[in-house]
Amino acid sequence: MITCYIKYEIDPAKVAEFETYVRMWIPLVEKFGGTHHGYYLPHESSNDLAVCLFSFPSLADYETYRAKSMNDDDCQEAFRFAEKTDCIRRYDRHFLRPVTTKT
Repeated sequence: MITCYIKYEIDPAKVAEFETYVRMWIPLVEKFGGTHHGYYLPHESSNDLAVCLFSFPSLADYETYRAKSMNDDDCQEAFRFAEKTDCIRRYDRHFLRPVTTKT
């Protein structure tokens, strides 16, 4: 399993728009076989930081999701919404692997 961790710098004046955007993506990740662990928005911390975690069985599965998202109408609508509202200033994507008690 691979988990994608995304750290967003968002416009603090557009948290509501960002929340609309992220609510669009949760079912889309799941539509393409991922498990969404949620978005985390500013609260009692920096007002321009948000994070997201979602997992796929493998990096190859993640890459398939990314390729399919480029041709999916709902994904494209989400991309356009973020661009139109300019709620995201920048983001960094990291890939992590879990360590559990299972071997």
